[in-house]
Amino acid sequence: MSRFNLRRVGAITGKELREYRRNRSLIAGMTIIPAVFLITPLIQVFTASPTDLRRGDWLLYMLGIPAVVPTVIAAYAIVGERQQHTLEPVLTTPVRRDEFLLGKALAALVPSMVVSYLVFALVVAVIAGFADPDSATAVLRGSAILAQIAFTPLIAAWSIWIGIAISARSRDIRVAQQLAIPASLPSFAVALLVAMNVIPATVPTACILAAVLIGLNVLGWRISAALLNPERLITR
Repeated sequence: MSRFNLRRVGAITGKELREYRRNRSLIAGMTIIPAVFLITPLIQVFTASPTDLRRGDWLLYMLGIPAVVPTVIAAYAIVGERQQHTLEPVLTTPVRRDEFLLGKALAALVPSMVVSYLVFALVVAVIAGFADPDSATAVLRGSAILAQIAFTPLIAAWSIWIGIAISARSRDIRVAQQLAIPASLPSFAVALLVAMNVIPATVPTACILAAVLIGLNVLGWRISAALLNPERLITR
């Protein structure tokens, strides 16, 4: 077996990104889904009192973007190529299974993080520029902003492994996406519980959740690699 080659990983990632730009359904998903998740925190900021806003971390609602957007992309990763009859030529090349998998994952992670951070920055700018100063101070806390920055890639990566695993077992893109989106929501549900102060927003809690997500990402990588069997995918 050939040695792991980052150049091949980059080639797969570049190929995927070029294909995503031509896929209108993926572009629509990356546009519509963030709009859904930014509505709640903005409504809360402009309608609730500063006292009520201090009782939760409303910006954490926006962690729904890295939880859902990557699944829309990753669920397309394998089954999309199978339907276009481009999977077999790729799997019969010298590209290693881990290179193929990592290239696919990076192609989903990069646009997901870009969208998540851009939308988050937009919401922060709107709150800082137009909200009541007391309300803005209550919401734009350093801990909430740091949590958004730190947990976005962890949640996005976990959602990607879910999407790729489902995509490897599916034969229809829509079915894969319909299965992947609900499967990615538990991580967002935990963020909601923290946002509503059901789970205390403390440093130990953040460390525990981060450790759990890291473990899940390692597990997701291994499961996805096990499911990505070139012989089985080609014969199917």
